[in-house]
Amino acid sequence: MNTAGHPEAMAPRGLELTPFRGLRYDPDRVGSLAAVTSPPYDVVVRPDGLHHLQDADPHNIVRLILPQADTPSARNEQAARTLRHWRSEGVLRADPEPGLYVYEQTDTDGMVQRGVIGALRLSDPSDQVVLPHEDVMPHVVADRADLMRATRANLEPLLLTYRGNGTAADTSAVLERVIEQPPLLATTTEDGYHHRLWAITAPEDVARVQADLTHHQALIADGHHRWATYRRLRAEHPSPGPWDYGLVLLVDTARYPLRVRAIHRLLHNLPVRDAVAALKGHFRVRCLDLPLAAALEHLAEATASGNAFLLAGDGTFHLVDRPNPDLLARTVPADRPEAWRALDATVLHATLLDHIWHIPEDDPARIAYIHDTAATVRKAERDGGTAVLMHPVREEVVRDLARQGVTMPRKSTSFGPKPASGLVLRALDL
Repeated sequence: MNTAGHPEAMAPRGLELTPFRGLRYDPDRVGSLAAVTSPPYDVVVRPDGLHHLQDADPHNIVRLILPQADTPSARNEQAARTLRHWRSEGVLRADPEPGLYVYEQTDTDGMVQRGVIGALRLSDPSDQVVLPHEDVMPHVVADRADLMRATRANLEPLLLTYRGNGTAADTSAVLERVIEQPPLLATTTEDGYHHRLWAITAPEDVARVQADLTHHQALIADGHHRWATYRRLRAEHPSPGPWDYGLVLLVDTARYPLRVRAIHRLLHNLPVRDAVAALKGHFRVRCLDLPLAAALEHLAEATASGNAFLLAGDGTFHLVDRPNPDLLARTVPADRPEAWRALDATVLHATLLDHIWHIPEDDPARIAYIHDTAATVRKAERDGGTAVLMHPVREEVVRDLARQGVTMPRKSTSFGPKPASGLVLRALDL
């Protein structure tokens, strides 16, 4: 990227988090805070989940992050109008002073995730301050960029992770003290997660967090397309300015380890029988007449000794494993580290999608990426397509490849829990 317009980017530095005036729902103007939240835009299962969220409350954030209209330009214009309308009516109000925000998620199993939300300065890739680990799809970046240009807002935070020092002087120490105060908001969403938010506005606390984070680099856990969008928009606008920053949630995984899940594929217009027939002579395929949970256990066992996938959509499950080594040698690129070549996602994209099924990975008419396992199976059965269920990759593999500068195939991992969208927004005109 040409950094001539961004002289401050010439000197490498660590994470630079800046306070901002958060834009938040007025609880007196909406049915409930839970009813206006949404999962991140790419987790919403459309159209079912989208319709459910739209019906939950007329002010649900999904009307901003996934606006509905006949054309892309009309969708973005509608989102911009909706945001202006909600702000003018006081449905969304700006906090009176800039701050960082402590965000906490807990579930019924006792899991606690806690992090800090702020506006992060966008570093250059060569600085290795923020490490991506997945490729992105250009049409998705273009779509998100158009939406951000229209709304002039960061509507939902990215999820970034870093490894804290475990000392009393680090960011987590500030967070743990701040949460002793009453939160700005507390709500429980229908997925069972309890969400709480606090503001960090005391100058000494903000400075302490900022000083600690300058010693760290971060891994993008969720939001590669939005990060690429931030960088594209930064290049389009003069600096210094609000486009030099993007809204993020930073979580110290030394204290709050994330869960790593797989992202599954739904192949449209490919019946399971045809998908299985094409694998003959290339993979071993076994039919599993089992419930979903039991079939996933068999998938986990199979991945312990090599690449494996679970196909669904015809009322049963098909365990696909033991790929032909000669086939892998012909189809998997040889110019990457062995850890990358051995990834299930690599074999899925290079061998199965490209070579056997001939399905472009970036064609939404042919393939969808879905986080929820059961939803993927249901949609495949309903639509007559094929669900390809994946086993999650280990976090250490993701981090090691990212540090080598090697990106995984797009939509390889799903880190969680993900921040709920709608709890705090960043408007660039504030």
